Amino acid sequence: MNHSLNLSKTVSVAALSLVCAVSLQAAAYKIPEQSTRSMALGAAYVAGADSADASYFNPANMSWVEGNALLEAGLTYIHLPRVEFRGTVAGTPADADSKTEDFLLPYFHYVSPKVDKWRFGLSLVEPGGLSKKWYQDIQKMKAEEFSLKIIELNPTISYEITPKLSVGGGLRGVYSDGKVKAYLANAYAENMTGDTFEYGYNLAISYRPQPDTTLSATYRSKVDLNLEGSSTGFVAVGSPQLPYYDTPGGVTVPLPATLAIAAAHDFGKTRVELVYERTWWSAYEKLDFYFNDPTVDALFGSPIDKKWTDTNTLRVGVTHRYSDKWTFMAGYAYDPTPIPEATLGFELPDADAHIFSAGAIMQIDESFEAGFSMLYDHKNERNVQSPPNENGINGTFKKGGAILTNISIGYRF
Repeated sequence: MNHSLNLSKTVSVAALSLVCAVSLQAAAYKIPEQSTRSMALGAAYVAGADSADASYFNPANMSWVEGNALLEAGLTYIHLPRVEFRGTVAGTPADADSKTEDFLLPYFHYVSPKVDKWRFGLSLVEPGGLSKKWYQDIQKMKAEEFSLKIIELNPTISYEITPKLSVGGGLRGVYSDGKVKAYLANAYAENMTGDTFEYGYNLAISYRPQPDTTLSATYRSKVDLNLEGSSTGFVAVGSPQLPYYDTPGGVTVPLPATLAIAAAHDFGKTRVELVYERTWWSAYEKLDFYFNDPTVDALFGSPIDKKWTDTNTLRVGVTHRYSDKWTFMAGYAYDPTPIPEATLGFELPDADAHIFSAGAIMQIDESFEAGFSMLYDHKNERNVQSPPNENGINGTFKKGGAILTNISIGYRF
């Protein structure tokens, strides 16, 4: 019976990791930087959004974007260094390193010409994802492989109420698919796949009390991800045993709502922006799987308490217009993890992060621009003890984090 309970927790934790990793605006392997400017500024790019990517980061600002129409297309390279764990699990030595991994993520932004006081935008991005692989036996029990891909299509609209006040909003269409694998020799194997397409919305408002100052607020709604797919594997422990099973199943987990409040001010050729970001991760109270096969559901379908906490992220970005040809940017953010010590596991060994970023835009001519930016996500070391950790982990997680590099081209019609 203990094996059944442990396996239930394994599968439930696995699915939570997949879903939580796709969040657009909070910790846990997020990718909020979906343009050259956003990455260079460490996502301190809300009130100051002034290019084609305003369609995604602050649609209210589309009213004030210069140019008849604008577009930006880019490619982001993501390098995930290995995570090192040194310690024990349930008293057993469990030193291990995860695999390093690399990905390429394309994106696209467009802002239309003005139609009276209206403007329209469209963004296609990959705003989140996760891939974590371990090869050591103890880690493979719960986290042999976790992978998730997210694609979001975000059509937006803005309306200029006055020259100083603009509002905007949009519809978020989010598609995700993922895979979870867990394995323990002669005990069990689990291979889960699933996907979903869900909808949400985003709202924005911007106010310019004076030409050099912009105050903005953006909101992204909570979205319930109803992942549905199949689960295959075997169970060779407990009673009853299953030499092989193949059953439909799924889980519903909310992507939390987020609020960003930002202020940007131009000091001559230099703009400074401050962003406060609130993410309501406390929506993750429990995780409850379901399987169509009653035997599999009895083994793996027990609800799991998660007790994640809301987070407050602080960001600062500086943009300097060096000349008509060159613009330079840099940013910093402190991004706390929402995962408490009690529920931390190998599938998502997250920690508080310091984010450093920089980049540049080169204006090739009146219409064309090229951009380049880099971002380093430094994870703090995290010490975990059991108790309170419910997975029996005693030790230290270190390194990990992420290194992002972006290139883009932009065009103003």
